[in-house]
Amino acid sequence: MQHSLQISRKVDYALRAMIYLASISAERIAPLPEIASRMDTPEDFLAKILKTLADQGLVRSARGAHGGYQLARAAREISFLDVIEAVEGKITVNLCLDGKESCKLTPSCTMYGVWKLGQERMLEVYRAATLDSLAMKGLDVPRPPAAGIALPVVN
Repeated sequence: MQHSLQISRKVDYALRAMIYLASISAERIAPLPEIASRMDTPEDFLAKILKTLADQGLVRSARGAHGGYQLARAAREISFLDVIEAVEGKITVNLCLDGKESCKLTPSCTMYGVWKLGQERMLEVYRAATLDSLAMKGLDVPRPPAAGIALPVVN
């Protein structure tokens, strides 16, 4: 049986929505049904996620007949990590890294250094992956990644 560390659906849908918003004109307001349809996300769940992203200052929302969502700041200024932490809070790969001394074995643990290095590298990758490097040209072809980070293109 195989187990994997997985991000939540909430994070996945938040990232999809943010990448979509980064892919359209910065001035344009995208209606919720459009975002949900284009990014294959459940509309009701996405509405809750977008409210959280608005509360965290990553998107702006507009009400009314022409309402919807747009990024609150430039796509180059919003990282994968910003989005993840906006919807889930700070992330750690193991409880011993949460800064709260949750494990009494940490001072002598031989695994601590490995967990710490793994987390540092993961956060480095997530910080470097900005929405502008992930935005879709023409909404169907991934753009090349920003300089300094090589991200795989997934079809």
